[in-house]
Amino acid sequence: MLGVDEMLAARLAKLGPKPADAASQAVKKRYSERVSEAVALVFAQELRERGLRGTRPLRDGTEEGSGAERRMAGGIGAKKVDVTWATEESGLLLGLSIKSINFRDPHTGNFQKNLTNRRGDMLMEAVTLHRRFPYAVLAGFFFLDVGAESDATQNRDGSARRRSTFLNAHARMKLFTGRDDPAGRDEQYERMYVLLLDTTPGWVTVRATEVGYPDTPMPLARMFDALVSLVAERNPDFYQVQDGAIVTAF
Repeated sequence: MLGVDEMLAARLAKLGPKPADAASQAVKKRYSERVSEAVALVFAQELRERGLRGTRPLRDGTEEGSGAERRMAGGIGAKKVDVTWATEESGLLLGLSIKSINFRDPHTGNFQKNLTNRRGDMLMEAVTLHRRFPYAVLAGFFFLDVGAESDATQNRDGSARRRSTFLNAHARMKLFTGRDDPAGRDEQYERMYVLLLDTTPGWVTVRATEVGYPDTPMPLARMFDALVSLVAERNPDFYQVQDGAIVTAF
């Protein structure tokens, strides 16, 4: 059986070649949507295999229910969430937000342009969900094209002018991760991750890092180990972790 890292690379490879940076906005937007959809399906499957039965989206809509993301009631309005595990007893227990920047800005040549907006979207999701479900474990997954690691700029004298978008993403999101107390700040995520996506035809790779640790790649499996453990810690009367999976507490 493939691990989650291999499953994700294989699923993304099925999307075909990434459009050129000069493609129309509609074409690039649809490609980014397909990336998010592919990631959500793989992540949801991984969670179901770890005992989180009913995690949405369901595989291509072929299982019972819908393949679409779940629309959750929030503290400041309803919100569609990319990946969710919810129960009748507890409501939302785990939510994953998936965002991406896949194309260079044609004017600057870097990936920086929409970084602040994407972060704002993610923080709004955290606020609306945590206000209604303060015990929910939320994780943000922010995908960047691999070129975002090398788009730093220099002054004429060789001194640094602007960090790469990859490093800027880590710096700008560090304040909004690490919510280990259900009474913590609503806008914080329990965990946030930045992932570099290389969609070279025939060579799709994903390099994942936890926000705050840009030089330390982390297997996706370890990220899911941490998230499943957090869910069990927040709900000790119902669940515990055994071999990386959620089981009924006993």
